Amino acid sequence: MNRRNYQRELERLIEKQGAARPRVLLHVCCGPCSSSVLEYLTRYFDLTLLWYNPNIYPEAEFTLRRETLLKLVADMGLADKVSILLEAHRSEEYTARVKGLEAEPEGGRRCTECFRLRLEETAKIAAARGFDYFCTTLTLSRHKDAVRINTLAEEIAEKAGVRWLPSDFKKRDGENRSIELCEQYHVYRQLYCGCEYSFRKREEKPSP
Repeated sequence: MNRRNYQRELERLIEKQGAARPRVLLHVCCGPCSSSVLEYLTRYFDLTLLWYNPNIYPEAEFTLRRETLLKLVADMGLADKVSILLEAHRSEEYTARVKGLEAEPEGGRRCTECFRLRLEETAKIAAARGFDYFCTTLTLSRHKDAVRINTLAEEIAEKAGVRWLPSDFKKRDGENRSIELCEQYHVYRQLYCGCEYSFRKREEKPSP
């Protein structure tokens, strides 16, 4: 059983780096998950945010979540403190990756491949652009398995030749802080994970 405390590992790393501010490419999945993570990480790192989420369905939702993120960054006063890389929708990349897994339950193998796709892209860009670390906001949500995400990311980091910044951002009351920030800045909070399958599941009506 994996008993690692990834958030404590991050805290130890921050303690060791002292006044240094390593460059981190942070994959951002949405405004709510980004809120408290940005508040925390900008204290210790120079951040570039990567918006790469080809899983989000439909495209109008993709656009809404992207614009929500950009507005949040501005409202938090971080526009001049972080850089942002915006990738196009590229939904075909997600569709190809999860082919054959369409019937998987929420939280199953399809979700693992979704995590893998986004983490691989983040690691590839981080390695190509000389970042010290890559990371993701995905571990903030209680619905996301931090062990799975960190384990995947460590494997990807080794192959890509770039360091992974461990995290479990829901720890230390991170998720509750994100709720507070979303209320403060009036952030749109989506009602489903993002993909077509989670969207369809939410839209399903119970039988009479």
